[in-house]
Amino acid sequence: MRRIDELPTPFLVLDKARLEANIRAMQARADAQGVTLRPHAKTHKSVDVARLQRDAGARGITVAKPGEAEVFVASGFGDVRLAYTVVGRDKLERLVALASRARVGFCVDTREGARAASDVLAGAGVVLDVLVEVDIGYGRCGVAWDDPASVDFLRWVEGLPGLRLVGILTHAGHAYQGPVMEGESPADALRAVMREERDRMLALAARARASGVPGVEPGRFEISVGSTPSMRYFENAERDGFRVTEIRPGNYVYHDATQVALGSATWNECALTVQAAVVSKHRNADGSERLFLDAGKKVFTSDRTPGSGTYGTLIYNPRTMEPLPHARLSGLSEEHGWVHVRGGATLAVGDRVRIVPAHACVAVNTQDQVFVVDGDLVLDAWGVDARGRVV
Repeated sequence: MRRIDELPTPFLVLDKARLEANIRAMQARADAQGVTLRPHAKTHKSVDVARLQRDAGARGITVAKPGEAEVFVASGFGDVRLAYTVVGRDKLERLVALASRARVGFCVDTREGARAASDVLAGAGVVLDVLVEVDIGYGRCGVAWDDPASVDFLRWVEGLPGLRLVGILTHAGHAYQGPVMEGESPADALRAVMREERDRMLALAARARASGVPGVEPGRFEISVGSTPSMRYFENAERDGFRVTEIRPGNYVYHDATQVALGSATWNECALTVQAAVVSKHRNADGSERLFLDAGKKVFTSDRTPGSGTYGTLIYNPRTMEPLPHARLSGLSEEHGWVHVRGGATLAVGDRVRIVPAHACVAVNTQDQVFVVDGDLVLDAWGVDARGRVV
């Protein structure tokens, strides 16, 4: 069995114990709130990780693109949902092909997109699950939760051939904005978004039922929500018989520096790190030092941690996940990480360092594999099976 220091840098390190603890914790939260956990695979893109989630109790899997769906269906996953508005005959025909091997669903949010999907699916003699995507405040895709026309859209979609309206779906991406009011704590900010996400979706379902949209009934109509930050404090509720039925967090399996900054994770819950090496070291005129790592944008990507603006956080002790004081991963070029250290650094050229990336999901998509470890021992190498499947 190899030791971690025997592997050439840079590479992704996955702490198996932390990964499994994160999976258990989210599954327990879903079970306690009476919802299905359908994890989003966009973070790990790994069949091995998805199997651990399924074995722990997850039902189905969430993806974004048909290419990701193809990878997981080919690996035996029989219930795949695309939390994405699928547009384009080529993509829809690929979903038709998958439908013979798995239950496949996707999203619509415009009449043009829904009509085009209906034409392709009905023409192929196939009926697929569809959810209407709802905008509850993030401002990305989706029909507006409070627009009366959204209920009319649900009714219209329900009547289209080839589409089986099974529910509504949203993503509270604005949970990543953090506190927005003076004096608001990170926890209070996440709870506020969680309640907003839950309550607005329940309100839309209740209005649709009151308007007589066929199939919109408690216990039958799916209400799907989820982002890792808002799920940290998720509590289900009931309105007119409706409850949230499904959550779809993704980042929770690994967590990252952004989740810590938002208050939705601790450093000790961060299962994914980057192992890099110091390749250069220089002293600045003010007595501080700058280090250069062998991992740059092609590993960390250009996403920054909220608040600090860093691309990742250097870890002093990987066993305790204690951050390295006074060190900031403040800059990136393609192949270099620029680290500024106030008061001088104990690291020397050739030393190795572990970094929690600002955004684990994108960092994973830069690599072909992650190395699964127990302490300093390398247990396995797992493929990033759906890497690059953006179509």
